[in-house]
Amino acid sequence: MALQSMTGYAHQEGTYEALRWTWEMRSVNGRGLDARIRVPTGFERLEQAVRDKLSSVFTRGNIQITLTVTREERRVDARVNSDVLDAILALADELRERTDGQPPRIDGLLNIRGVLEFHEPVPDENAAKAEQVAILSSLDSTIAALHTMRQAEGERIGKIIAGQIDRFETLARQVEADPSLEPEAIRQRLKSQVQAVLESATELDEDRLHMEAAILAAKADIREEIDRILAHVEASRALMGEGGAVGRRLDFLAQEFNRESNTICSKSNASSVTAIGLELKVLIDQFREQIQNLE
Repeated sequence: MALQSMTGYAHQEGTYEALRWTWEMRSVNGRGLDARIRVPTGFERLEQAVRDKLSSVFTRGNIQITLTVTREERRVDARVNSDVLDAILALADELRERTDGQPPRIDGLLNIRGVLEFHEPVPDENAAKAEQVAILSSLDSTIAALHTMRQAEGERIGKIIAGQIDRFETLARQVEADPSLEPEAIRQRLKSQVQAVLESATELDEDRLHMEAAILAAKADIREEIDRILAHVEASRALMGEGGAVGRRLDFLAQEFNRESNTICSKSNASSVTAIGLELKVLIDQFREQIQNLE
């Protein structure tokens, strides 16, 4: 399964008879899946279907979805209200007999309120359902386009992260091979530190001396931290190979990398090891910046 970024954009247009519409989707980083949907009045029933379709494809990201709809001008039917017209004609006849007036003209009759009525075709329920099916079918294409773009971005980010993981291993190996961690170097350092303890003590307490030596020896040993970093490297590579929604788990490993690098810096008795530890911390920040974009 491919890695997927949480950022992307998709745009899709569609038509069905007199109806035209546009789907627009924008996706950015988010802790979970948050869909904000805007549809025109009369299309509110589509919102739940949109949420269901999104959740079947994506697990994280703030996604803004906008549907705009336009309809070609409908044909308007003009009809004569016969009841009103008959009443007016009857009244006109009565008045004409009394006044010997002219018969009413057609244009005059049509201008009388209520005689001429205009009607738009009433939408058929089956036609409305067919429109919704067409719009949702177009939505599927839009989601697929957004998914493709997020995967392409995820592939690009994945290459960067893979390089950073390789760098974690390289730095851990450099710490492992540092001359300051060789047994003789540690022995000489402990010897000088114990000598300093002896010189500063007014009375020699052998138990205290042994305890101080043990503490110094424990601080000098960072083998465990190196092993854990290398284990986290392997776990990170396994997640990258697994693909899919691995952003949260990689973020946890970033915290573990940070924990070990902090310990290495605190235990270090050599400037070379401290420098590597600091480089690890910089790399961890860069690692986190990248994985924040992954689903």
